[in-house]
Amino acid sequence: MKLYQLRSKQALPITQKEAWEFLSQPKNLKEITPEHMGFHILSGADKPMFPGQIIQYKVSPFPGFTTKWVSEITHVDHGHYFVDVQLFGPYALWHHKHFINPIEGGVIMEDIIDYKIPLGILGQMAHPLLVKNQLKQIFKFREQKLTSLFGSMENMPNELIFDSF
Repeated sequence: MKLYQLRSKQALPITQKEAWEFLSQPKNLKEITPEHMGFHILSGADKPMFPGQIIQYKVSPFPGFTTKWVSEITHVDHGHYFVDVQLFGPYALWHHKHFINPIEGGVIMEDIIDYKIPLGILGQMAHPLLVKNQLKQIFKFREQKLTSLFGSMENMPNELIFDSF
């Protein structure tokens, strides 16, 4: 089974504290998820993030396919980073690290996601056609939404990189 990695970086003209206050509230995930994903939080988003927190939601990654997704927040370094891991959902593996790093005039938000697609060779064939494109759309939407909420930083290009191993 192939391992994939997505790395995303976005510069925002806000403080590390402001970035953390937004990102550490699980309920805000709905705001930065495209509407067509049918994202709906079922439980666990009523408190700021803490290690061991379980968050359940429904999502429709593709038309006609809705699934339950259960994540656990496994690591939290208040103000700096957190990690969520899919316990149940559409991926064979989903390990998502979120970093907030201060820079002059703002922060760099960095996401590193290691993931595996189920269904063996069929999943690998679906990755470039469906999954990778869907993830690109999600992170492009997220970039645009965060820019509309907080502004952008000139001369700081955003990045979205995919690798496979």
